Amino acid sequence: MPESAGRIAVVDDEASLREALEEVLAGEGYEVASFRDGAEAWSAFQRGLPDLAILDVLMPRMDGLELCRRLRGVSEELPIVFLTSRDEEFDRVLGLELGADDYLCKPFSTRELVARVKVLFRRVALRRHPPSSRRELRAGALLLDLDRYEARWGETPVPLTVTEFRVLHALSRHPGHVKTRAQLLAEAYPEDTFVSDRTVDSHVKRLRRKFEAVDARFDLVETVYGLGYRWRERGPA
Repeated sequence: MPESAGRIAVVDDEASLREALEEVLAGEGYEVASFRDGAEAWSAFQRGLPDLAILDVLMPRMDGLELCRRLRGVSEELPIVFLTSRDEEFDRVLGLELGADDYLCKPFSTRELVARVKVLFRRVALRRHPPSSRRELRAGALLLDLDRYEARWGETPVPLTVTEFRVLHALSRHPGHVKTRAQLLAEAYPEDTFVSDRTVDSHVKRLRRKFEAVDARFDLVETVYGLGYRWRERGPA
């Protein structure tokens, strides 16, 4: 029997959608487990996490936002995709602020979903099996391990998702240079053209929050209104 391309959890209260996604993803070689709500999924995840999670936002008992929050409490690396039946910025932005890597608004093309799933698995593979030569970037107190996708502030590790790491790398390697949202998207999602530029704002907000938790004086990611963001040239005080 061929090896699975990866284990995917589909969490949605719509039975017909779960069945459709199971069929499509299994056809791509993935091992799929489906759950009707967040509580059922969370109970199963206590026995082991999947390799990727697809979460509906609106579900009974435990919604996708709460499930995402719990998952991020145990793993920053697990790729998470949100499904939302409402094309509202609140759902998308809040989900991304909680740590989701991507989102799709219902109704969506299963072909598009499969494309995004493959993108996220490629990122995970790169993180787990980096090139043999080790590359690093230093910017003041910041140290980025470009092969392992790991970040440190001084001596303190800062856990980041792959997308957050890419946004941070794009900013910090050119201190003082303004990066537009479009430029940051191109570097954070090099394999994907589906995402909105509003996604960048959510990732930057999470980056700031994570580094401020380590160093309350952190202010090196600067908003340049009407343009985008930049990494300040000066180091921390």
